[in-house]
Amino acid sequence: MSGRDLFCPPRRVRHGAALTLVFASVLVAGAATGSLPGADRNAAGETSGAARTAGPAGPAAAAGADREVARAAAEAMADGKSPVEAAERAVSRSGDRWGSVYSQGEYAELEEALDGRYTGVGLSARRERGGAIEVTKVRPGSPAAAAGVRAGDRLRSVDGERVDGRPVTEVVSLLRGDATDAAAGSTVRLGLARGTRAWTETVRRASLSTQPVTVRRLASGASVVRISSFTKGVGDRVRAAVRDTPSGAGVVLDLRGNSGGLVTEAVTAASAFLDGGLVATYDIDGDQRALHAKDGGDTARPLVALVDGGTMSAAELLTGALQDRGRAVVVGSRTFGKGSVQMPSRLPGGSVAELTVGHYRTPSGRGVDGTGITPDLEIDPDRTGAVDRAAALLSGLGR
Repeated sequence: MSGRDLFCPPRRVRHGAALTLVFASVLVAGAATGSLPGADRNAAGETSGAARTAGPAGPAAAAGADREVARAAAEAMADGKSPVEAAERAVSRSGDRWGSVYSQGEYAELEEALDGRYTGVGLSARRERGGAIEVTKVRPGSPAAAAGVRAGDRLRSVDGERVDGRPVTEVVSLLRGDATDAAAGSTVRLGLARGTRAWTETVRRASLSTQPVTVRRLASGASVVRISSFTKGVGDRVRAAVRDTPSGAGVVLDLRGNSGGLVTEAVTAASAFLDGGLVATYDIDGDQRALHAKDGGDTARPLVALVDGGTMSAAELLTGALQDRGRAVVVGSRTFGKGSVQMPSRLPGGSVAELTVGHYRTPSGRGVDGTGITPDLEIDPDRTGAVDRAAALLSGLGR
């Protein structure tokens, strides 16, 4: 199995009593102009809130759904349920596939994550065949690094709970202390193994920052720009990476495993390659709106976008725009297919519910939800050399 990045805060999607933990880059669908009034979050693990600048149409657009969920939540609380349980019941009743419920603490965590921060110990891990949880990366300077944890170690337990065979998402929840809303400074006991040695380390969780954009320069001069999520500031980092790439050299935009982020940041990233024009359209309960790139992007530089089944939502919005406008050759495998817009609403007791209020489309009018984006060239995105193959296409595009 491929590794899951534990640097991401888990999104908690609750349907009734069931709690499904998923790796999340939380999507906020709010344009810089305030044109998209709500939060668009999607599923996908220790990173990426809420609409910070909801437009004037936001409250009205979701008013009907909000009232229904608030009424159901109030009824559930009257039956003796906790605020979060009440909200879970209400969202479950709505039948919304992407409906989500967050406690006040969870929602604060997600808003913090949108600023590129999260609380954790600094581990990345994956579940191996047979169920063992292997540490794949330890962030330098993190609590895990200070405790001497290394890549290749096996994580056997968290606070006494065995983790072998459990989904990585559940391991993330334990590491972060989600059940107790653990804060930075709280402690967590890690049961570890290295070869024949087994031991326990107690570490303190810390507030850490994400590294959502990495840039690698190839011998040809081309840049590989990998975006793991669209948190605050990512769009400008992408634009800077493009400016720093030598004139005439191409760019491989690696969006594999990118489960989304701030839609505003995805639009800014698109602006690095487009000279204005349409990026996407969307509707909020039938009210049609549009997102546009800024003027002045580099429209001549060869560009290849590398995607896979983990490319979701805001990342699909970016991919669709570049493909529809003939700006990039898209390679890899079909993307996930999350093209719906969610908006948050406060419920009795302070919890937050997010309900689907609309969908977005690519510039040509293609819907993404449930279908995803088909690459121009299908290759195995997980195979060694996928980036090299994508980079090899750049030379042909530059002729």
